[in-house]
Amino acid sequence: MNRREFLVASAAGAAILQHGMTVFAATAENLQVAIDASKSRGPVNPMIFGGYMEPATTGVWSEMLTDRKFANPITSAVAAPTNSFFRRFLGEPFKPVGPEGTVEMDTVLPFVGKHSPRVKLDGSEPRGIRQSKLHMAAGKAFEGHVYLAGSPGAKVVVRLVWGPGASDSQTIAIPALSHEYRKFPLQFTPRADSDDARLEILGTGSGTFHIGTASLMPAGNVQGFHAGMIRLFKEEGFKMLKWPGGNFVSAYDWRDGLGDRDKRPPRVQPMWSEMVESNDVGLHDFIALCQLVGAEPDLAIDSGFGSAREAAEEVEYCNGSVATRMGKMRAENGHPEPFNVVYWTIGNEMYGPWQYGHMSLDQYWVKHNTIVEAMKKVDPRIKVTVSGASICEKSIGGAEKKGNFFPSVWEPPITEKLPYEFGSVYDWDGWLLEKCADNIDFLSEHTYAYPDLAFDAEKQLFVDVHDPLQFRTRRLANRIGEAFEAWDKYVEKMPSLKEKNIKFIFDEWGNRLRSASGNGGGGFMRQSGMLMPLSYALCLHEMFRHSDMIAASCATGGLRLLTDHTGEAVGFAAEGVVMKLMQTHFLNALPVAVDGDSPQPLVPGTPFVDRGTKPTGSPTYPLDVLAAFSSDRKKFLISVINPTEESHALTPKISGIKLRSQGKLYQIAPPSVNSTNEVGKEPAVKIVETAQDGLPQTVRVPPVSVSLYEFEIA
Repeated sequence: MNRREFLVASAAGAAILQHGMTVFAATAENLQVAIDASKSRGPVNPMIFGGYMEPATTGVWSEMLTDRKFANPITSAVAAPTNSFFRRFLGEPFKPVGPEGTVEMDTVLPFVGKHSPRVKLDGSEPRGIRQSKLHMAAGKAFEGHVYLAGSPGAKVVVRLVWGPGASDSQTIAIPALSHEYRKFPLQFTPRADSDDARLEILGTGSGTFHIGTASLMPAGNVQGFHAGMIRLFKEEGFKMLKWPGGNFVSAYDWRDGLGDRDKRPPRVQPMWSEMVESNDVGLHDFIALCQLVGAEPDLAIDSGFGSAREAAEEVEYCNGSVATRMGKMRAENGHPEPFNVVYWTIGNEMYGPWQYGHMSLDQYWVKHNTIVEAMKKVDPRIKVTVSGASICEKSIGGAEKKGNFFPSVWEPPITEKLPYEFGSVYDWDGWLLEKCADNIDFLSEHTYAYPDLAFDAEKQLFVDVHDPLQFRTRRLANRIGEAFEAWDKYVEKMPSLKEKNIKFIFDEWGNRLRSASGNGGGGFMRQSGMLMPLSYALCLHEMFRHSDMIAASCATGGLRLLTDHTGEAVGFAAEGVVMKLMQTHFLNALPVAVDGDSPQPLVPGTPFVDRGTKPTGSPTYPLDVLAAFSSDRKKFLISVINPTEESHALTPKISGIKLRSQGKLYQIAPPSVNSTNEVGKEPAVKIVETAQDGLPQTVRVPPVSVSLYEFEIA
């Protein structure tokens, strides 16, 4: 069998997946790559390099205290596990100090929310509350405050303890209390590292004292946000931030996040096991974050429990002048100038029974239109994204359900054969595009992939596959490809869409690392060596190839930074390095035509579930090649991804342009496929820049690498 015959056999590999066979593609020889600079596409929208944050108070926020507004009663009960993916604070919940009954929850005169702790004193015995498991760094200053009220006979101290010795603590004595709540500043500098420091609010004397709220942050925070995260977000190049969800938004009232941060009510997050949302990050705070990072805000609207009136009022609050009712309220909250928010996402995954406020498709299209019309009546300039789902997104969700990947309470059993059919009641996008096209600027698609699984159409289940790295890393890009295949079918059915200029926003995308039996969990943050960064690179290449049709995207999962034990960002995860490389060079770049002599094989799977009917990528298997003009057309870019564990070579032939001889190579080529970046260690995955004396006639491409050549145009 020659190489081309082997590739044909590889393309047919998905058809024999149900027989338990794994298909491997041939090793590439010297690839012939044709680049035609005379054929270019539209520019890559900077907002493709977006970040997704959920819920309202995100991991970017530097608050260290859990449940600082006391949404839950303070008890001595054992705390629930705190290793949730959505956990954002460092400490355990507050516990009482003193005998049972020392701390009561006052529901008559709470400072904020439904109740506040009242501590009963008894002479010289210290009584109060404490929060443990705080992470501290020696010599790093921490600042905060506490609101207190109490009897004249109460003597209160606030203490930070970071070790067992008598000198391993710092105590602040609080002046005499009154019956009115007062704010008292806190400042501590521990003299040793600790992952089990504790903050204590203790009283002696007579009577009682109340605790309104408490707060503790690193002293170097930037408007409440982690300074290191702000610095690295700017360096990584986020150009759009989406907030506040995600599933969270469907039960979120944006008005809860207005006003004095300490007086914003804490809320329970019912969508995630009743975790507490502190409402510390509200609308003003999010806009401040976008300004600090240099990113465009994308505000998600609650179309679950929310209404058209609430959505319209939020638009007026953000964009209205001070002469409007809501604009006047914004000014009273400290921001007279309008925020001028352009991008708004209407709802989240409203097709899913797990979503708060979910309704049937024949009802939801009416709600979408009602909400958008009310919003655009306030500000016709805004652009809106529909909570869409092609049959690809619906089908992969059905496959997850058939495999019991998520809690069964979220969704009833699925009996239909996958993939769902175009035009069926499961075709959410098809229906919304038909009924709502005049109220849609962008189409949302959530795009998750399973590198180690393929959907078996005969078994109607995800099955474990043992594919080579180039197939595992390709699965995320395949989800982008199948979305555009679905779009072509919608346009075929509704030709009027050609005139609408509707574009995609892939506002959640990423890999989930797990086996069919469930090992590995969701896997956003699991160490994966070069699998994740190479997958990101291939996915971005695929988005660039469709630059005319993509307005924005948001990668899911931690925003790709490394954090130390105090929660501060100290460097880039491996996939963050890829994002930095790509955004630095491809903002507004214009991709050009790339051809080759080695077609990409189809990856095992099922069309319109976990891949399309056609392979994605450039016809340069096993490499992926993308070429583009820089935004100013003064430079030419050639990006080569090698998602294999072997080195390869290619011979590029460039037409329609002449390059100067001097150039640069920006390359990510770590020592091995298992390389990753770790806190406290020299990064193994990094960008290395070298001068180039002309583009080599034969380009040697190292294993598991991303190579970006940049030359000035003659």
